[in-house]
Amino acid sequence: QVQLVESGGGLVQTGGSLNLSCAASGRTFSRYSMGWFRQAPGNEREFVAAVTWSGSSTNFADSVKGRFTISRDNAKNTVYLQMNSLKPEDTAVYYCAAAHTYYSASRNPGMYDFWGQGTQVTVSS
Repeated sequence: QVQLVESGGGLVQTGGSLNLSCAASGRTFSRYSMGWFRQAPGNEREFVAAVTWSGSSTNFADSVKGRFTISRDNAKNTVYLQMNSLKPEDTAVYYCAAAHTYYSASRNPGMYDFWGQGTQVTVSS
């Protein structure tokens, strides 16, 4: 129903910034909450940030609060993750996800119905 493609990852030095994008295609006229998750090698996938369809509610992991910003442009079917003050521990594959529960910016990966393939973010010391 919905295909998600992440982009914008890369290699950045500690303290640098990256802006990730997630472009949606397919059934994009429906309302979806959107989230970002990340997974480092050997670790479980962890919640990063989420936003409701309307943008009225956002949610951030404590580890990124104050450094990352999530936003969306529904007209462009795109969600963004602006990452500032990056740290080596931010190194991971970042995934975007869409949830039919459009009214909730959930931290729970089980609430999400569609997932992208991920984009690599590497922060060097």
